Amino acid sequence: MKFENVLSKVRKMAAETDVSGVDFLAVQINLTDFDPGVFYVEVKDHKVSVEPYEYNDRNCAISMKSDDFSKMMDGKLDPVLAFTTGKLKVEGDMGKALEFSKVLK
Repeated sequence: MKFENVLSKVRKMAAETDVSGVDFLAVQINLTDFDPGVFYVEVKDHKVSVEPYEYNDRNCAISMKSDDFSKMMDGKLDPVLAFTTGKLKVEGDMGKALEFSKVLK
């Protein structure tokens, strides 16, 4: 899967996600098998933005392979299981990473 396909998939999912209960969330995603493979998902004012840039003031950064990220987006890989098996690494606020995983569902 190409980086553009992953980004498009995340944007589509973000457009369909109910974020009414989320005040602010900024998560940077690092897809380790792409160069560059960085984008961010920001929830602000109950709107979701997905952009292919680094986010310096993020709550957390999540790093994983694109195939695993795609499986997680499709509900075929549990984020907690991915973390405990080392497929997903979190830098920063672990609580915000868990909140992000709930937003994905």
